[in-house]
Amino acid sequence: MTETLAELTTLRVGGPAGAVVVAEDEATLIDAVRTADASGTPALLVAGGSNLLVGDAGYPGTVVLVRTRGISAEADTCGGAWLTVAAGEPWDDVVAHAVAQEWSGLEALSGIPGSTGATPIQNVGAYGQEVADTVARVRTFDRLEGVQRTFMAVDCGFGYRSSRFKADPWRYVVLDVAFQLRLSPTSPPLRYAELARRLGVDVGGRAPLADVRDAVLALRGAKGMVLDAADHDTWSVGSFFTNPVLTPAVAAALPADAPRFPAADGLVKTSAAWLIEHSGVRRGHSLVPAASVSSKHTLALTNRGGASTADVLDLAVDVRDRVSAVFGIVLEPEPTLVGCALTAT
Repeated sequence: MTETLAELTTLRVGGPAGAVVVAEDEATLIDAVRTADASGTPALLVAGGSNLLVGDAGYPGTVVLVRTRGISAEADTCGGAWLTVAAGEPWDDVVAHAVAQEWSGLEALSGIPGSTGATPIQNVGAYGQEVADTVARVRTFDRLEGVQRTFMAVDCGFGYRSSRFKADPWRYVVLDVAFQLRLSPTSPPLRYAELARRLGVDVGGRAPLADVRDAVLALRGAKGMVLDAADHDTWSVGSFFTNPVLTPAVAAALPADAPRFPAADGLVKTSAAWLIEHSGVRRGHSLVPAASVSSKHTLALTNRGGASTADVLDLAVDVRDRVSAVFGIVLEPEPTLVGCALTAT
C-alpha cells in the first residue's frame, strides 16, 4: 500500500509518496539522499512532520523518513552539559531528559512536536526561549559538496524562525545537534509574561525546571498545541503564520493596543494572533467543515477530519486576506509548503 503524506504529518493531509525510505541510522540517511541526488530524483526529508504541508497530488520523489536516534552527554561544573542529539530524536523527549538531569535552557520549549534535527532549521522558539540560545553546533551532510560539514552556532545564521539551513532548504541534511546547557535546577530568567504569571514570579525571575516544563505543557495544551490524536485542535502544524516583523513606521500605524516587541535591527515584532483576531476571525472559523481555525487558538489551522490540503490552503488565504484588508500586513506561513502554495493576494 502506498504511503501518503497524510499518514506522515501532524496536519494529516497530503497525497501519496513516490517512494519511502526509512533511515534508522546515519549511514542509511546519507545514502538515501546521495542515491536520490545521483539519479536526479527529488528527495523530501520527513521526521515528525509537524511543520510540513504537502499538496494533494503528493510527492513524486523519495520521502526519506529520518528515524535516527541517540542522546549522548558530557557534563562538568565548568562547561555545563554538552548534549549531542541525533536528528531523528523526538524533541520533547530531549527536553524531558534535560529537565530530569537539571540541565537548564530547554524547559520552555516543552511540548513542541517534531524532531531535534528540525529545531535549528526553524530556530524553534516558544515562551521566551529559542534553540539558538543553547545550540553549540549543528553537524550536517552537505548535498552540494557531498561531504559532512559542521557549523558552530555563530555560523548558523539564526534569526526569528530562520537559519542558514532554512534559507537554503535543499542543501543541508541535519545529522545531529549539540546543545550547551547550564547545570542548574532553575531556569534562566523568564522572558515571557504569560509564563511568568503562570508560575507566580516576575518577568526576569527564575523557577524550578520541572515547574516551568509543567506550566508550558499546561499552557500549550490549553491552546491545542500538544499533540493528542483524539483532539482535532491538535491536527495542525501549530502556528500557521509567523509573527510579523515590521518597520517602526508600519508598527506605529497599528492600533494603540496592538502588541509591539523589539526585534533585531531596530525593527518591531507584533502578534499574528492579535492581528487575526482583530480582523474579525474567530476561533472555529471555517469555509468548509473539514478545515477550521482551532477552537482553542486562532494561529492554528486544523483538520477536523477528512480535510484536503486545498481546504487548508483556502482557509489560510482567507485568514491572510482578512488581516491584509484590515491592517495592510500580509502574514507569512510558518510551515514548509511542498507541492502547494498560498494564492497571491
